[in-house]
Amino acid sequence: MKKLNILTISLAVITFAVGWYLGSSNKSITITSSKGGESYSGGYVTDSQANTTSSGAVKIRATEGTTHVINPGDSIQAAVELAQPGDSIQVMPGIYSETVYIDKDDIHLLGVIVEGERATLDGLKKLNDAILFSGNNIVIENFKIIDYKGNGIMSQAGNNFEIRNNLIIDTGIYGIFPQLGKNGLIEHNVVSGIADAAIYVGMSDNIHVAYNEVFDSVAGIEIENSRHAIVEHNLTHHNTGGILAFITPGLPIKDTYDVIIRNNFILDNNTPNFGAPGSTVAGIPAGTGILIMAADDVVVEGNIISNHKTAGILITDHGNAANLTLDPESDPNADRVMILDNVMLNNGYDTIDEIKAFALSELHTGDIDIFQIGPSEGSCIINRHRYKTVGIDDFKDCDFTNTDDIDTYLLAGGAEPRVIDPSERGEIAYLGVCTGCHAYAGRLIGPSVMEIQALYANRPEALVNYINAPTSMRADYPEMPAQNYLDAETQLAVANYILQAEN
Repeated sequence: MKKLNILTISLAVITFAVGWYLGSSNKSITITSSKGGESYSGGYVTDSQANTTSSGAVKIRATEGTTHVINPGDSIQAAVELAQPGDSIQVMPGIYSETVYIDKDDIHLLGVIVEGERATLDGLKKLNDAILFSGNNIVIENFKIIDYKGNGIMSQAGNNFEIRNNLIIDTGIYGIFPQLGKNGLIEHNVVSGIADAAIYVGMSDNIHVAYNEVFDSVAGIEIENSRHAIVEHNLTHHNTGGILAFITPGLPIKDTYDVIIRNNFILDNNTPNFGAPGSTVAGIPAGTGILIMAADDVVVEGNIISNHKTAGILITDHGNAANLTLDPESDPNADRVMILDNVMLNNGYDTIDEIKAFALSELHTGDIDIFQIGPSEGSCIINRHRYKTVGIDDFKDCDFTNTDDIDTYLLAGGAEPRVIDPSERGEIAYLGVCTGCHAYAGRLIGPSVMEIQALYANRPEALVNYINAPTSMRADYPEMPAQNYLDAETQLAVANYILQAEN
């Protein structure tokens, strides 16, 4: 009887599968041309910025200030401290082992390249950060940065910045990391060997990431809790995940939306995940081309996405993602994902068990170009017949075919420079510095803010001491970079803010 039941069930499944295949194979195919059709009408438009374009994020100076020339043996930081807004600092080829912190506006820090030799910031595998800046209207370009433990280039709450033509290798957690900034351009950089993200845009607005090569890192390019971002013309290869747009729960900015990912080469991102165990990035499955997690209004267009063992495009909500503590104030679903024409080859050929199981529920076996799990409202696709898909049956046909009408989200004339009132010092330092590694409840890179509050309750001075000279307290967390470049007032202000912060 048991064998008969199994045979009956098997025949029923086979009959259903054959009927499903024949029915689906007889469906008419709608072929949509991406040329000359309607363009995406979303994007960043306000009354003051409507119908404007900008080729850069920092205004061209009408007059130049003093140019400070730095030679090997000189201190770059000493020149920064002497410089006035409007000045440029030219760093000649050679080795410089220091951390550079720019806390004033309108400084251009320029490496000079002579016959291919660059000004090289070498962290000697001892120093935490190469370049940090919190000023507005900052330009960083032409450096080689190697062997730091924390970050290559990090902006901390500065508006209007350009980071270009830098070679960044093995700089710890992040390669290029703008945090809490508005109106930023990241272009023509080559970044590799990063334990979290080669280029990581955090809690920022109006960002353009273009013409970069990122490889041998956990994540290639991340757009996290950020809005109005364009990621285009990049080469991202041999990472764990290629390009990511997502919401990390527990951060003060609760959403990611209006992201255009277009015309990128996303290839062979199958590197085993070497992110910090338990961290958000450690949950990325190796072999992911594009990951969209809980982000809204994401357009994927014109990319070449090939040779990813998990999936070419992976779309998920928070409920089905790994290593997350849910945030009731964040929408957990990826809504209005819009997939236009892309070239997708050899993806999902050796996917993870969870995806295989879900695919089988749709009687899908074999490669997977696009995989979607969790609720998703208002999502759409054109030319769906080109791709091998799972979970997108409720995606409608998009009523537009391209994003040609949107050139950039950079603001003509720039964003208003951020002015920090003394009463905001602790909050801005928390948002611009601390939230890069610490979520409120869950684990991001370091322990949660709630854990820090429990450990240092009513002891802000003790927290200041740790901020200045952190020591490794737990083997399963990476060592925290010292924040001793912050002045004493800011350190105490941010310690007090952390201890009373809420989600």
